[in-house]
Amino acid sequence: MNDHSEVKALLKIWSIVFLSLSYCYFITSKIPKGKIRLLFVLPIIYLFTIPPLSLSYVLTTGITSSFITWLTTSMLLLYSFDLGPYKRLTTKKFENPFPIKYKNTAFYNKESSKRLPLSLWSKALISSIVILFCDKYREELHQGVILVIYSYLLSLLVDIAMGFSNMLVGPIMGVELAQPSDEPYLATSLQDFWGRRWNLMVTDTLRHTVYNPTRVFSSKYFGEKWATAHGTMASFIVSGLMHELILYYVTRVSPSWEMTWFFVLHGISVTVEVAVKRALGQKVRLDRAISDPLTVGFVMGTGYLWFFPPIMKNHVDLRVFEELVSFYGYFWGIFKWFGSFSTMNYQ
Repeated sequence: MNDHSEVKALLKIWSIVFLSLSYCYFITSKIPKGKIRLLFVLPIIYLFTIPPLSLSYVLTTGITSSFITWLTTSMLLLYSFDLGPYKRLTTKKFENPFPIKYKNTAFYNKESSKRLPLSLWSKALISSIVILFCDKYREELHQGVILVIYSYLLSLLVDIAMGFSNMLVGPIMGVELAQPSDEPYLATSLQDFWGRRWNLMVTDTLRHTVYNPTRVFSSKYFGEKWATAHGTMASFIVSGLMHELILYYVTRVSPSWEMTWFFVLHGISVTVEVAVKRALGQKVRLDRAISDPLTVGFVMGTGYLWFFPPIMKNHVDLRVFEELVSFYGYFWGIFKWFGSFSTMNYQ
C-alpha cells in the first residue's frame, strides 16, 4: 500500500469512527444504561476491531489499534453502564467516548520531582534525533545499547501519541486532561511504575474496565485480601493480550505469547510486591537510590527478554525507523519548499 492509499484508508476509518460515535450519542444514549444499551453498542465494538486490518504502516496500524480497537472500545463498555469517567463527559455538544483521562490532582503523584520536565515538542525533537541516530548507526551499536535506546524511544513515542491526543481533545471538550506519563524513570517500585507513572491513559482504562469489576466480583467470593491480587493479575493479563493483538495487527503473524508473559510476570511481581509491603508496613522502605534503579532495571531487563524480541524478530522496529525517517524527510522537503518560496518572494 502506498502513502496515498494509506491516507485514504485513514480518512475512511476516522469517518466510520465519527459516524459510529455519533450513533452512540444520538441513539444509544437514549437507551437506559445496562445490558440493553450494551446490546446496541456491541455492533460498534465489533466494528472497531476491523479498521487496523485495512492499514499497512506500523505507525498508523499501531496507533489506530491502540486508540480505536482497545481504548475506545473499552470506553464504550464503560459508557454502556455509565461507569468510569462518563459521569463527567457530558458537554453541550457531545458525550465523547474517546479514550481520554482527566487530570486528577488527588491521584496525581505529588511526590514526583520532575528532574527532566520536557514539553511535548521537546520530546518530539529528542525522539527525532534518536531515530535518525539509530537509523544511521544501528549496525554498529551493541544489542544491549539498542534495547536501552528502544526503551527510551518507546517512552517518548507513547507520550507524544497520547500528548497530541490530549492536545486535540482537551480544547474540544473544554477540560484539562492528564499528562500521558509521569516520569516513569523515577518510579520507586513496580506498583508506582505501572499504577502512577507509565501510560496513565491505559492505566486508567484498565482500572475501570478490568481491575474494579474483577475486584468487586472477587471480594464477594474470596474476600478483600485476595480481591486486589485478582484485580491486578486480571489487568496485566488483559494488557498482555491486547498488546499481542496490536502486534498481530502490525505483523499479521501468529502471536508467540512472549509479550503476554512479560505482562503476566509483571502482574505477579506487582502482586508479590504489594503483599510484602502490607506484611512489613512502613517499617522497611528501600532508599530511592536503591529502589529506583532496581525498578527501572527490572522493567528494562524483562523487556529485553520478552517484550522487545517479538518486535525485533518481525522487524517491526526497522519498519518504524523507515516510516519515521520517510516522514521526517517528507516534512523537511515541505519546510525547504516553503523556505525557497519565501526567498523567491522576498527577492
